[in-house]
Amino acid sequence: MHDALQQLAGGRLTPITIPVWTLLSIVLSIAAGALAGMQLAGKDLGHSLAALMGAMYGPVAAVPGILAGLIVLAFM
Repeated sequence: MHDALQQLAGGRLTPITIPVWTLLSIVLSIAAGALAGMQLAGKDLGHSLAALMGAMYGPVAAVPGILAGLIVLAFM
């Protein structure tokens, strides 16, 4: 376990760290989409609906960029 944490902290991409970073970035993009949806459309749609829509549409833009970035970093 200690070795896996060192790999994450060291910035090395391994078969262990790639799924961890992917999952963490997807969770963060969902949270960011929900917050952005509430801020942009909270008054018009209601905060819960705006957060739900933001959480669904936030990862649509983030996930392809995350995966492309990880692929580029893995082959450098």
